[in-house]
Amino acid sequence: MRILVVYCHPVPESFGAALRDTVMQALSDGGNEIRLIDLYAEGFDPVMGCDERRSYNEMQRDQHPVPAHADHLAWAEGLVFVYPTWWYGLPAMLKGWLDRVWTPEITFAISPDTKRISPLMTHIRKLAVVTTCGAPRWWSHVVGHPGKRTIMRGMRALFAKRCKTLFLAHYLMDVSTPQSRADFLAVVERRMRRF
Repeated sequence: MRILVVYCHPVPESFGAALRDTVMQALSDGGNEIRLIDLYAEGFDPVMGCDERRSYNEMQRDQHPVPAHADHLAWAEGLVFVYPTWWYGLPAMLKGWLDRVWTPEITFAISPDTKRISPLMTHIRKLAVVTTCGAPRWWSHVVGHPGKRTIMRGMRALFAKRCKTLFLAHYLMDVSTPQSRADFLAVVERRMRRF
């Protein structure tokens, strides 16, 4: 498969970087063609400006603010997001990427007559999230797992009807141990090889 990995972490030597590398290696070992978007490394600007917002709903593909990223989305058959969960949600950088890159005519269309949204990402057949959470699993569920819901429900609705999903999280990251991190890396490697 053609798989786009979207990575978001500001610290180059973080555990998130180890997760990214494990994901990339496992997918490569599985014979997949992989592309990586490393938002912090490329200095992605997550801020949608005034003029961009004003033209958002009528934006055509040739007006896209980040055309290289739109091309990556069109190329992909699978998506893997690797990021830390902060305050139960997506890092601001990743949320800004969704705001600016997932535009009309690229990821969805809105009918002028019925006002219904039609998915344009039906070529995406697999979706995975690999994340870390400071909170315990039970508390993440109590607060509603907003980051997970954004991607696994909201974004997933734009993909193929039978899109397979995978969500892997290292909970209690703030009190993690070398062993808990090694165990999670092993799980990520195993599951990504089968992805």
